[in-house]
Formats: sequence, C-alpha cells, structure tokens
Amino acid sequence: MTTLRERDIEICLPSGARGRKFDVRSTHPLLERGWSGVDFIIEDDDRILFIEVKDPDDPDATEERRATFVEGLRSGALIVSLARKYRDSFLYEWASERVEKRVYYYVLIAHAGLDDAVLLPRAEDLKRMLPAEGPPAWRRQIICGVAILNMDGWNRDNRLAGFPVSRVSQPAE
Repeated sequence: MTTLRERDIEICLPSGARGRKFDVRSTHPLLERGWSGVDFIIEDDDRILFIEVKDPDDPDATEERRATFVEGLRSGALIVSLARKYRDSFLYEWASERVEKRVYYYVLIAHAGLDDAVLLPRAEDLKRMLPAEGPPAWRRQIICGVAILNMDGWNRDNRLAGFPVSRVSQPAE
C-alpha cells in the first residue's frame, strides 16, 4: 500500500491509485515563479483528486502558526489561498495534458476544534471562488466537487473510502 505524507499526516492509497507530491520544485517548477500548488495529486480509475493538507494541530506547530491559521480561516484569506492553489495546479496539469478525468478538490484541515458547522460554509465559499459552476460558454468543468473536511470527516466520507488519513505521531489504536 502506498502512503503519501505531509509532515505529521499520512494518506494511504488503495491498490491501483497513483499519487504524487505536487508542491515541490521537482514536479512543479513554476513554484519558483510565484505559482502555488496543492500538496498531492492522486489518480484512480475514474477521477483525479487534488489534495491540500492544513495541519494546525501538528505537534511541531507554534502558537503563532496556529493563531495565523485561525485568523486566515476567520478572515477568508485561507479560502483565497486554497482557491489559488487549485487554479494554479489545475492549469499546470491541464497544460501538461494530464487532465483527462473528472477532478475533485479535497482539503483536509487536521484541527480537532473544527466541525462541519464551520467547515461546510467554507467549502461553499471555495466552490464559489473556483468556480465549480462555470459560465454557459464553458464546455468543460474545471472542477467536479469540493470538500473541506477534518480528519474524522475525511475518514467517514464515502467519496474518500479507501483513502484513510492518520496522524504519524499518534499510532493507530
């Protein structure tokens, strides 16, 4: 089984799924020119998943970093950043002729204090910014689905069955 790791978070991939770290210069050289990228791109038989991991509960995170994260969530700056990461990643992959399947964007926010009441409205904000529903002139969708989930929500979500997440510093019970 393949796993992808972003600091203290691991995502296990099911058999047949292929995933790669994307926000590194070796796979996304335009990072040097101010572009941004999602953490991972995963492809299975019928879809492509763009995955962004935010981990304010990382054991190595400073209080300042946690406070900055909460302020970004509150102010909307986080949603602007997430939209940019998706758009830059999608455009890079599209121009590289690697977008032949439906694309979904999943954001994992590993913070125990955030529940659906906070995350669902942020996901709606993100859908509007991308936009998930394009103008009538568009013949192709640039995104087929968006979700922002905490770790419990991710592991319960049927769309992500087979892609469990866990914290490395806390071994499974």
